[in-house]
Amino acid sequence: MKKNVIITGITGQDGAYLAKFLVKKKKFNIFGIARKRSVKNLNNINYLGIKKSINLIFFDLQDHKKIKFLIKKLKPVFFFNFGAQSSSFDSFDNVAYTDYINNTSVIYILEAIKNYSPTTKFIQACSSEMFGDFRNFTGKKINENLRFNPSSPYAISKASSYYYTRMYRNNNNMFTSNVIFFNHESPLRGNQYLTKKIIRGLLDFKKYGNHFYLGNLYSKRDWGDAKDYVEITYKIILSKKPNDYIISTGKNYSVKDFVNIACKHLRISIKWIGKGLNEKGVSLNNKTVVAIKKNLFRDYDLNYPISDCSKAKKNLGWKPKKIDNLIKRLINFEINSRS
Repeated sequence: MKKNVIITGITGQDGAYLAKFLVKKKKFNIFGIARKRSVKNLNNINYLGIKKSINLIFFDLQDHKKIKFLIKKLKPVFFFNFGAQSSSFDSFDNVAYTDYINNTSVIYILEAIKNYSPTTKFIQACSSEMFGDFRNFTGKKINENLRFNPSSPYAISKASSYYYTRMYRNNNNMFTSNVIFFNHESPLRGNQYLTKKIIRGLLDFKKYGNHFYLGNLYSKRDWGDAKDYVEITYKIILSKKPNDYIISTGKNYSVKDFVNIACKHLRISIKWIGKGLNEKGVSLNNKTVVAIKKNLFRDYDLNYPISDCSKAKKNLGWKPKKIDNLIKRLINFEINSRS
């Protein structure tokens, strides 16, 4: 008999990949919660071919009565909370809404599990942005024991939900685990995301000769593959004991590094000239490939040191893939989508 699983944010990148992964297991009834306004945006689950294999339920996570009703009715074996207001930038203009979706709704979910389905295993998706700006901590690796220093409403709400998840685990003997994701990308990312912008920009240059603009070339990130990250999340929820894990690659690359690696795979010869805002990448015939725009710099651009995912490696056998694999996948998807 198939067991029930609930995934919030199922139409997003992580939720869709997790649903696809679980569909292949053929032993779960998957119930996916998505915002009401997502009813017209099912691109991700359509692309992955899983729409007919899941049960879609449309309501906002602000509706705690529906959350309680669903948990009481389904008594899921697993609950993956991937639903969120996920934009740091937008969170400054929507502070209360961000906190309700990312934090208060988690309390209602955990309360409903405690009262109506105490054997349900719960995963809370957190963010590396909870650690804040670490420019003053040069040389220090980020691990699960490092103190949070969130600098945006989004990061604050995620940090709060992290502590509530731990509180319910410690006070009520519930299986509640936090997974702290560092940057993870995939073909399902929207066009507004940096990795997608770079790949699309380079392909446009190669075909049309058009250049594109970026902000801080020296901003560094730990880029991983979303598909791999949700699969290790499943391994976390299968663990005998709940725990909190950083999921990352443990390696940082600058925006400039990402451009260089992508150019290598696209066979675009690029060299960098100029300094500061005048720096740009040009082809061998001195045609501009990418230039810099000041207004694309983020006011609070976080500068991460190296993340430490050794706990996941030791306890879960986590083996992050190289950035080249991710970039190849992004390029192949974009090329195929244009053919």
